[in-house]
Amino acid sequence: MTEGLDSATGLEPPSEELFPARRRGRARRLRRLDLRKTLFVLPNAITLASVFCGFNAIRVAGTPEADASDFYRAAVLLIFAMLFDLMDGRVARLTKTQSAFGLQLDSLADVISFGLAPAILVYQWVLYRLPMAGLLTAFLFVACACIRLARFNVLSSTDTGAPVKPGKYIIGLPTPPAAGILISLVVANHAVGGALGDERYTIGILVMTVVLSLLMVSNVRFRSFKDLRLNTGTLLLVLFVITSSAFVWQRFKPQFVLVWLLCFYVLIGLLEGLRSIAARLARMGSRESTSADSG
Repeated sequence: MTEGLDSATGLEPPSEELFPARRRGRARRLRRLDLRKTLFVLPNAITLASVFCGFNAIRVAGTPEADASDFYRAAVLLIFAMLFDLMDGRVARLTKTQSAFGLQLDSLADVISFGLAPAILVYQWVLYRLPMAGLLTAFLFVACACIRLARFNVLSSTDTGAPVKPGKYIIGLPTPPAAGILISLVVANHAVGGALGDERYTIGILVMTVVLSLLMVSNVRFRSFKDLRLNTGTLLLVLFVITSSAFVWQRFKPQFVLVWLLCFYVLIGLLEGLRSIAARLARMGSRESTSADSG
């Protein structure tokens, strides 16, 4: 068959030079494809920026020569990691580039930035004074972060691996606020001249680390604030948060505001969990009394 002839008609196919509209259409499709690839890369690049901050924090705080200023630098790096973690999911939803790949990458990033890095930081800061107990506590934090993220991935994916829409509640304390409490303590410690790193607070920080670790793998439900609506309850909550944060700012140091906000988030989850348990017990009691009356 003659080269360049159409196999069906035997005629030479029309040149694209004769059809500029076809050429422009193909160019538009290529541009859309390139834009789609760029948008897909953007949230994943933000996630990797979080990994870089976590990796750098480990490098800064993990050396034997690390001191209080190094711990502060590492904590600031992890705060940047938290900001990147807040951004990547929102950018993915905004650009409609959510994917199973992004979900897995985000969880791996969280293991490094909010599991391993804060555990090393808190161990190097105070837990080293309790060699075996401190080591096991730091490892417990990492292990619970891994378990919590693995469970989150299972609950957040369909059978095909595609991510599902986030719900109103999250099972178990998310790793960023769990790590954030430890990180904010290091920042607050820098503001008060290292007083929180005193030996008398070592046991308290160890207990707090254990509690945060167990909350990550618990069945306590914490709000995701994905469907936050503007109503009276929300306005009262915002007013309380602003007022209490202003009090903490004035009474202590501005750096303690982050400690308070993260602890308040945990407290909300625990109080709602207790309310749910009380409501469940009340329903069980009413059913038992109804059964007794009918019997």
